[in-house]
Amino acid sequence: MRLRTLPQICHPEESRRDELRICSSLRKILNPSHYVRDLRMTGGLLITLSVLQSLHAETPPPAPTPQPQSTHGIAIFGDLKYPENFTHYDYANPNAPKGGNVKLASIGSFDSFNPFVIKGNAAAGAGLLHCSLLDIAQDEPFSLYGYLAEKVEVAPDHKSVTFTLNKNAKFSDGSPVTVDDVIFSFNTQVKKGIPLFAQYYKDVTKVEKAGPDQVRFLFSTDRNRELPAILGQLYVLSKAYYTKHNFEAADLTPPVGCGPYKVKNFQAGQTVTYERIPGWWGENLPSQKGQHNFDVTYVYFRDQSVQFEGFKGGAYDFHHENIAKNWATGYKIPAVTEGKIILKEDPNQLPQGITMFAFNTRKPLFQDLKVRQALTEAFDFEWIKKNLFFNSYVRAHSYFNNSDMASSGLPQGEELALLEPFKAQLPAELFTEEFKLPVSNGSGQDRRLIEKANKLLVEAGWVIKDGQRINQKTGEPFAFELMLDDPNFERPALALQRNLTSLGIKVTIRTVTPSQYVERVQNYDYDMIFTGILETETPGNEQRDYWVSTYADVPGGRNYAGIKNPVVDKLVALLLDSPDRFTLETHVHALDRVLLWGYYGIPGWYSKTSRFAYWNKFGHPAKAPKDGVGFSAWWVDPALEAKLKR
Repeated sequence: MRLRTLPQICHPEESRRDELRICSSLRKILNPSHYVRDLRMTGGLLITLSVLQSLHAETPPPAPTPQPQSTHGIAIFGDLKYPENFTHYDYANPNAPKGGNVKLASIGSFDSFNPFVIKGNAAAGAGLLHCSLLDIAQDEPFSLYGYLAEKVEVAPDHKSVTFTLNKNAKFSDGSPVTVDDVIFSFNTQVKKGIPLFAQYYKDVTKVEKAGPDQVRFLFSTDRNRELPAILGQLYVLSKAYYTKHNFEAADLTPPVGCGPYKVKNFQAGQTVTYERIPGWWGENLPSQKGQHNFDVTYVYFRDQSVQFEGFKGGAYDFHHENIAKNWATGYKIPAVTEGKIILKEDPNQLPQGITMFAFNTRKPLFQDLKVRQALTEAFDFEWIKKNLFFNSYVRAHSYFNNSDMASSGLPQGEELALLEPFKAQLPAELFTEEFKLPVSNGSGQDRRLIEKANKLLVEAGWVIKDGQRINQKTGEPFAFELMLDDPNFERPALALQRNLTSLGIKVTIRTVTPSQYVERVQNYDYDMIFTGILETETPGNEQRDYWVSTYADVPGGRNYAGIKNPVVDKLVALLLDSPDRFTLETHVHALDRVLLWGYYGIPGWYSKTSRFAYWNKFGHPAKAPKDGVGFSAWWVDPALEAKLKR
């Protein structure tokens, strides 16, 4: 897995507050190892040839012990795109002008500059203050290059990794970044930070000083091949600063960091401005060249509707559009026709994961698979696609949408062999039927789907009495609350409510503030939520946090459905041990299939494009990374900005 680099400016929208409140999204590692796949496919021939050759060959001398090699970057299962002497990423302009201020937007409020702990609501962009050991290239599946560390060295036995720090690295107070800071940062974040960190780095047994500028991490296993790379994502904090300041405090004291920005000013809960640090130590590093080109101000809004109107009025500069109605009808304004606002829609090559109405299976109401399947059958996606989404979204048919990791058809070959031992623990249909979500007639009340849902509910012991769905044994009514954090999601939620009302089920929709939503989700205090799971090109360690039983009840985790399935646990463990891309795909296909047939949520929808709008004040490189935007490498064009006269 990979965490998109905090110091970079991520997509300016923060559409899901239940995700990590670090200005980042989860991404991943791994590259294809074609050799292993080819060996598997031609194994018989290779073995035969080797036996014949051995009949005529002398016993070769012992192979020399592999020696570790320091490199400028790391890609676990493949080659790095950029050579050791590269000067900048292809999606960055090394000559980009510096200067100006860019206003971005966020929803809700903030009361902290600490994105590494559960407590409080961290300010948008707080990650801009910090930097990591390595930097993630946005145009590769998962490759990382020198940042705070100038070299990385993976041991030949894959049981440790050593980072050599850049001697020029400094914190914003002028103090040097040291090995002690790295060791402190790791231990502190694992012990006191967001629970994700502890599971993310659980296979690290020790971190030690390996030299004046070297830090070494020791592992409990040699099979977690992405571990060296995800340690490169570690954000390094000042030990001296946090010796004097409580790391677990969530307050508005601007911290010392080693990133390209520092806090210039703020109004609590309303705005915060980050200014570039003059002569920042990392400005000319190949992984940073041509980026971080302007100061950044985040403006807070009550909800997305108010935010959108604010954008059209010039309150901020860049808007990532995730509301279909806005894109279809909301930009018919003079600023667009006059060329002051630019609209762009580009293909999004990144995996989309899944959005869903997640069942909280910790609640007895949703512990019966037939109940969960019934509610899934009743949801009329075709109606909302046409009437609410202007046909701009496609249905999510996988937990790994828009990705080679998505399962399809029936399990075959190695995937089938992987699943066979669990046959008694899985639905029989998994082996005989392709998983397909219902397709309605688009009427909003497809009787065929309602009848199927009713049949499943009756089989589960929920019957109709006086027009109300009740439990046949206890007489308990079938009623639950669907919690949202954004009024824009109320329309599809109301459509689901109508579908379920026809089954005698009472659904209460409650939209709460972002801060209330975060608190309740962290403590799993909900019946159902609409949420999203972000996936990447190479799933890995984050899958524990998403699906594994031992993390289902850890506060602040992301196993939103409360899944406790021993088959899922085993498949995630196998996934983490994948020696090559081919095997990884097999393991993820199997996991995807088991999750789908578990009906842990009503799958939602996703877009195959990135839609964004911006006031015409920017210059940007000719090439964009896989997200289609690459906003961290844009710059302010003073001549264009002067023409806006806002």
